[in-house]
Amino acid sequence: MKTLILAAIRCSLIFTAVTASLFSVRPAQAGYIVTLQQVGSNVVANGSGAFDLTGLNFGITLTNGQALIVANEAQIFTGPTSLTSFDLYDGLSGPTDFGSGFAKFANSGSGDLVGIGAFELLIVPNGYISGNPLSDNMTFNNATFASLGLTPGTYVWTWGTGLPNQNFTLIIGGAGVPDGGSTVSLLGCALLGLAALRRKLSC
Repeated sequence: MKTLILAAIRCSLIFTAVTASLFSVRPAQAGYIVTLQQVGSNVVANGSGAFDLTGLNFGITLTNGQALIVANEAQIFTGPTSLTSFDLYDGLSGPTDFGSGFAKFANSGSGDLVGIGAFELLIVPNGYISGNPLSDNMTFNNATFASLGLTPGTYVWTWGTGLPNQNFTLIIGGAGVPDGGSTVSLLGCALLGLAALRRKLSC
Protein backbone atom coordinates (compact mmCIF):
# COMPACT_ATOMS: atom_id res chain seq x y z
CA MET A 1 0.00 0.00 0.00
CA LYS A 2 2.83 2.40 0.89
CA THR A 3 4.38 1.79 -2.53
CA LEU A 4 1.08 2.59 -4.25
CA ILE A 5 0.65 5.78 -2.24
CA LEU A 6 4.16 6.95 -3.17
CA ALA A 7 3.43 6.11 -6.80
CA ALA A 8 0.22 8.13 -6.63
CA ILE A 9 2.08 11.11 -5.22
CA ARG A 10 4.72 10.88 -7.94
CA CYS A 11 2.02 10.59 -10.59
CA SER A 12 0.21 13.65 -9.24
CA LEU A 13 3.45 15.66 -9.26
CA ILE A 14 4.23 14.60 -12.83
CA PHE A 15 0.68 15.43 -13.91
CA THR A 16 0.97 18.89 -12.34
CA ALA A 17 4.31 19.50 -14.05
CA VAL A 18 3.03 18.33 -17.44
CA THR A 19 -0.15 20.42 -17.35
CA ALA A 20 1.76 23.47 -16.12
CA SER A 21 4.21 23.21 -19.00
CA LEU A 22 1.40 22.71 -21.53
CA PHE A 23 -0.53 25.79 -20.50
CA SER A 24 2.30 28.16 -19.65
CA VAL A 25 3.78 28.34 -23.15
CA ARG A 26 4.67 31.94 -23.82
CA PRO A 27 3.48 33.48 -27.08
CA ALA A 28 6.15 34.54 -29.53
CA GLN A 29 7.22 38.10 -28.89
CA ALA A 30 6.39 40.29 -31.83
CA GLY A 31 6.74 43.98 -32.43
CA TYR A 32 3.55 44.09 -34.45
CA ILE A 33 0.88 41.43 -34.88
CA VAL A 34 -1.74 41.41 -37.62
CA THR A 35 -4.53 38.84 -37.38
CA LEU A 36 -6.73 38.03 -40.37
CA GLN A 37 -10.05 36.35 -39.57
CA GLN A 38 -13.22 35.35 -41.36
CA VAL A 39 -16.01 37.38 -39.73
CA GLY A 40 -19.34 36.49 -41.27
CA SER A 41 -19.08 37.13 -45.00
CA ASN A 42 -16.04 39.41 -44.62
CA VAL A 43 -12.32 39.02 -43.97
CA VAL A 44 -11.18 41.37 -41.23
CA ALA A 45 -7.62 42.34 -40.28
CA ASN A 46 -6.62 43.86 -36.95
CA GLY A 47 -3.11 45.00 -36.11
CA SER A 48 -1.38 46.38 -33.03
CA GLY A 49 2.04 46.69 -31.44
CA ALA A 50 5.25 48.69 -31.79
CA PHE A 51 8.56 48.48 -33.62
CA ASP A 52 12.22 48.91 -32.80
CA LEU A 53 13.69 50.12 -36.10
CA THR A 54 17.29 49.48 -34.99
CA GLY A 55 18.99 47.32 -37.60
CA LEU A 56 16.84 48.56 -40.50
CA ASN A 57 17.84 50.97 -43.22
CA PHE A 58 15.62 53.93 -44.05
CA GLY A 59 14.77 53.96 -47.74
CA ILE A 60 12.30 56.63 -48.78
CA THR A 61 9.06 58.39 -47.88
CA LEU A 62 6.16 57.76 -50.24
CA THR A 63 2.60 59.09 -50.37
CA ASN A 64 0.65 56.34 -52.14
CA GLY A 65 0.10 53.80 -49.38
CA GLN A 66 -3.33 52.28 -48.76
CA ALA A 67 -4.87 49.17 -47.21
CA LEU A 68 -4.34 46.12 -49.42
CA ILE A 69 -3.10 42.58 -49.57
CA VAL A 70 -1.01 40.82 -52.23
CA ALA A 71 -0.47 37.27 -51.00
CA ASN A 72 1.81 36.08 -53.81
CA GLU A 73 4.27 38.92 -53.11
CA ALA A 74 3.98 38.84 -49.29
CA GLN A 75 2.49 42.34 -49.18
CA ILE A 76 0.01 43.53 -46.60
CA PHE A 77 -0.77 47.14 -45.68
CA THR A 78 -3.31 47.59 -42.89
CA GLY A 79 -4.95 50.93 -42.13
CA PRO A 80 -6.64 53.65 -44.20
CA THR A 81 -8.03 53.02 -47.69
CA SER A 82 -7.19 56.59 -48.71
CA LEU A 83 -3.70 57.41 -50.02
CA THR A 84 -1.40 57.92 -47.05
CA SER A 85 2.25 58.89 -46.53
CA PHE A 86 4.60 56.24 -45.16
CA ASP A 87 8.28 55.56 -44.53
CA LEU A 88 9.90 52.51 -46.08
CA TYR A 89 12.71 50.50 -44.43
CA ASP A 90 14.72 47.52 -45.64
CA GLY A 91 16.96 45.02 -43.87
CA LEU A 92 14.41 42.47 -42.68
CA SER A 93 14.00 38.85 -43.70
CA GLY A 94 11.00 36.55 -43.85
CA PRO A 95 8.46 34.84 -46.11
CA THR A 96 8.25 35.90 -49.75
CA ASP A 97 4.58 34.95 -50.03
CA PHE A 98 1.66 33.83 -47.88
CA GLY A 99 -0.55 32.51 -50.64
CA SER A 100 -1.21 32.75 -54.38
CA GLY A 101 -3.52 35.77 -54.47
CA PHE A 102 -2.96 38.94 -56.46
CA ALA A 103 -3.56 42.53 -55.33
CA LYS A 104 -6.83 43.13 -53.44
CA PHE A 105 -7.69 46.54 -52.00
CA ALA A 106 -9.62 46.72 -48.74
CA ASN A 107 -13.16 48.10 -48.77
CA SER A 108 -12.61 49.93 -45.49
CA GLY A 109 -9.87 50.55 -42.98
CA SER A 110 -8.61 52.95 -40.36
CA GLY A 111 -5.73 53.68 -37.99
CA ASP A 112 -2.01 53.74 -38.75
CA LEU A 113 -0.70 52.59 -42.11
CA VAL A 114 1.58 49.65 -41.28
CA GLY A 115 2.73 46.70 -43.32
CA ILE A 116 5.14 44.52 -45.20
CA GLY A 117 6.01 45.41 -48.77
CA ALA A 118 7.31 43.25 -51.60
CA PHE A 119 11.00 42.36 -51.43
CA GLU A 120 10.90 42.27 -47.59
CA LEU A 121 10.27 45.93 -46.80
CA LEU A 122 8.75 47.38 -43.64
CA ILE A 123 6.09 50.09 -43.96
CA VAL A 124 5.49 52.48 -41.05
CA PRO A 125 3.73 55.86 -40.71
CA ASN A 126 5.73 58.86 -41.93
CA GLY A 127 8.04 60.04 -39.15
CA TYR A 128 7.50 56.97 -36.97
CA ILE A 129 9.71 56.79 -33.85
CA SER A 130 10.74 53.42 -32.39
CA GLY A 131 8.59 52.26 -29.51
CA ASN A 132 5.49 54.29 -30.32
CA PRO A 133 2.32 52.15 -30.22
CA LEU A 134 0.50 51.50 -33.49
CA SER A 135 -2.91 50.05 -34.30
CA ASP A 136 -5.16 49.67 -37.32
CA ASN A 137 -7.72 47.54 -39.10
CA MET A 138 -9.13 46.80 -42.55
CA THR A 139 -12.04 44.84 -43.99
CA PHE A 140 -12.59 43.01 -47.27
CA ASN A 141 -16.33 42.76 -47.93
CA ASN A 142 -17.86 39.54 -49.27
CA ALA A 143 -14.47 37.81 -49.20
CA THR A 144 -12.89 34.60 -47.96
CA PHE A 145 -9.31 33.43 -47.50
CA ALA A 146 -9.76 31.46 -50.72
CA SER A 147 -11.01 34.45 -52.73
CA LEU A 148 -8.07 36.52 -51.46
CA GLY A 149 -5.66 33.69 -52.24
CA LEU A 150 -4.46 33.39 -48.64
CA THR A 151 -2.82 30.35 -47.06
CA PRO A 152 -3.72 30.08 -43.34
CA GLY A 153 -0.76 30.05 -40.98
CA THR A 154 1.66 32.25 -39.07
CA TYR A 155 4.28 34.30 -40.93
CA VAL A 156 7.10 36.23 -39.25
CA TRP A 157 9.58 38.82 -40.52
CA THR A 158 12.58 39.72 -38.34
CA TRP A 159 15.58 42.07 -38.27
CA GLY A 160 18.29 43.42 -35.99
CA THR A 161 19.45 41.29 -33.06
CA GLY A 162 16.10 39.71 -32.31
CA LEU A 163 14.82 42.12 -29.67
CA PRO A 164 11.07 41.84 -28.83
CA ASN A 165 10.02 44.72 -31.10
CA GLN A 166 12.19 43.70 -34.04
CA ASN A 167 9.64 41.54 -35.81
CA PHE A 168 6.32 41.61 -37.64
CA THR A 169 3.88 38.72 -37.32
CA LEU A 170 0.99 37.93 -39.65
CA ILE A 171 -1.54 35.34 -38.46
CA ILE A 172 -4.01 34.16 -41.07
CA GLY A 173 -6.91 32.20 -39.64
CA GLY A 174 -7.24 33.18 -35.99
CA ALA A 175 -5.15 33.64 -32.88
CA GLY A 176 -2.66 30.89 -33.64
CA VAL A 177 -1.89 27.69 -35.52
CA PRO A 178 -3.29 24.42 -34.03
CA ASP A 179 -0.66 22.05 -32.65
CA GLY A 180 -2.15 19.04 -34.42
CA GLY A 181 -3.67 17.65 -31.23
CA SER A 182 -0.41 16.82 -29.46
CA THR A 183 -1.24 18.95 -26.43
CA VAL A 184 -4.70 17.42 -26.08
CA SER A 185 -3.28 13.89 -26.50
CA LEU A 186 -0.64 14.40 -23.79
CA LEU A 187 -3.19 15.85 -21.40
CA GLY A 188 -5.62 13.01 -22.10
CA CYS A 189 -2.96 10.36 -21.43
CA ALA A 190 -2.00 12.04 -18.17
CA LEU A 191 -5.64 12.16 -17.01
CA LEU A 192 -6.27 8.52 -17.94
CA GLY A 193 -3.12 7.36 -16.17
CA LEU A 194 -3.97 9.24 -13.00
CA ALA A 195 -7.56 7.96 -13.03
CA ALA A 196 -6.40 4.35 -13.43
CA LEU A 197 -3.97 4.66 -10.54
CA ARG A 198 -6.63 6.19 -8.30
CA ARG A 199 -9.02 3.31 -9.09
CA LYS A 200 -6.32 0.84 -8.17
CA LEU A 201 -5.72 2.60 -4.86
CA SER A 202 -9.40 2.54 -4.00
CA CYS A 203 -9.56 -1.27 -4.34
